[in-house]
Amino acid sequence: MKRHHGSIKKGARRADESSEAVLDRGPVEFKSRIPSHPGDIMTIASREVVTVPPTMTIMGAVKTMMTYGFRRIPVAEAGTNRLVGIFTGTDLLDFMGGGERYNIIIKKYDGNFLAAINGGIREIMQCEVATLKENQSLKDALNMMLQKNIGGMPIVTEDRRVIGIISEQDFVELIAGIKTGKAVRDYMSERVITVLPNMSIKEVTKTMRNNGLRRLPVVKDGILLGLASSRDIIRYIGSGEVFNQLITGDIHEALKPPIKTIMRSATITIEPDVDLGKAAEVMIERNVGSLSVISEGVLVGIFTERDLLRACL
Repeated sequence: MKRHHGSIKKGARRADESSEAVLDRGPVEFKSRIPSHPGDIMTIASREVVTVPPTMTIMGAVKTMMTYGFRRIPVAEAGTNRLVGIFTGTDLLDFMGGGERYNIIIKKYDGNFLAAINGGIREIMQCEVATLKENQSLKDALNMMLQKNIGGMPIVTEDRRVIGIISEQDFVELIAGIKTGKAVRDYMSERVITVLPNMSIKEVTKTMRNNGLRRLPVVKDGILLGLASSRDIIRYIGSGEVFNQLITGDIHEALKPPIKTIMRSATITIEPDVDLGKAAEVMIERNVGSLSVISEGVLVGIFTERDLLRACL
């Protein structure tokens, strides 16, 4: 069973076969491989969606994300499964990295991290959620994700019951192994923001939040040491590792350790001239959302799932 992005990908092979059916395998341009037929969104979307109730604690939601390897999870009413919000890794970065949600810890809980993390997920979830209907196309999903700068969306009925979820990774799977005729260098981000291994968790999460990034290469003396990501923050909290740092329970104790102590994300590299289809294949095989682009031993860029989506337009 494959797990990703708020859904349990059960029967991945069946999903692959369905998506192949809607792909144009003829000698056409890469862009035409993203279909725009009404209803084809469900050919790659996940139908078995894990949701959490709005009464769940923040800690409970983070644990659920860590358990399934999610970066986002819909919040839905127990019983009806009607969508009331969504919680993402970006929200957690805002909570830990000095954003508006961080102010909840300071103002409402007087800086007490233990009390704040046991608050309700409804306090920090996003209530306005971009959604899709099952009769929409893959092109609709692609356009909305890029326009709204989000990594995934729930699929709901007219009365907002959650019936599926689609994410950037679903599109990566769609493109994996296809020869696109486009190279990584044409879509990668050349402006790479890096952090040092001794920077605190607070400094790194704040850098991610301020720059709208979910991952940052960790570099020292020009050597790429690893990748700090929102998944590392989810694991740090969800595993309970954070509690080992607490003496009084103050938030600053939780955020003080250097990023190198929790950085576990693998650094998978690729060369800039590799085809996008091959890059997507590597992402799927290694279960990562980004690749460090290396040329002659030097970090020259970052290629992410979002970059792949941009190439699909």
